[in-house]
Amino acid sequence: MPPVTVRFPSHLSLNRDLVRCIKCPRLVAHRETVARAKKREFYDRDYWGKPVPGFGDPRARLLLVGLAPGAHGSNRTGRMFTGDASGDWLYGALHRFGFASQGHATSSDDGLALTDCYITAAVRCVPPGNKPTTTELATCRPYLHAELRLLAEVRVVVGLGRIGFEAWLKAAGWWERLAPGERPRFAHLAESVLADGTTLIASYHPSRQNTNTGKLTRRMWHAVFRRARALLER
Repeated sequence: MPPVTVRFPSHLSLNRDLVRCIKCPRLVAHRETVARAKKREFYDRDYWGKPVPGFGDPRARLLLVGLAPGAHGSNRTGRMFTGDASGDWLYGALHRFGFASQGHATSSDDGLALTDCYITAAVRCVPPGNKPTTTELATCRPYLHAELRLLAEVRVVVGLGRIGFEAWLKAAGWWERLAPGERPRFAHLAESVLADGTTLIASYHPSRQNTNTGKLTRRMWHAVFRRARALLER
């Protein structure tokens, strides 16, 4: 299956609507403020400063759901997990296990392509303090729901952090279908098989807060994608 770098046609109208979204005033104000102020090392570069679309292979069997764009990563580059330390961890692992053409992501035109993998997030605008509100999560959820309907080949889902994990369960409809005691639990490497055969893997998010403190180590991180690869090769 060759790498795919373009978004598939049925995504075009979805992404046009998404990048124009102004439904959450707090998030709009914050993303634009960050884009104007910039980080000192990126002062001479233009920031994306808009909602960030999903990225990857439209025929993906592996889906990753994160939290939200990083202030000076995706909010700057316009591509999921691109241009910051979390992205270095993610794309390094994806490359190691054959899902990415390279192990680094610096800009939206750096040549990176994903194979059999698609990356999205619970919220598409950078939230203050990386903490979207319950209302903001619910407002953004229809975009994730629409993406899930387009990604018909997904067999394995990795929820990056509790918010990404629960966002997928809600957008996919499992949160309502399952009683509270039957819902998959969030714990690093916890694995659940849903009634339709989809496997959901929980993972700590590769945020600096987790990686710098040792809550998430490289060994723990690689175990997630080693397991995902093994499931897809069955």
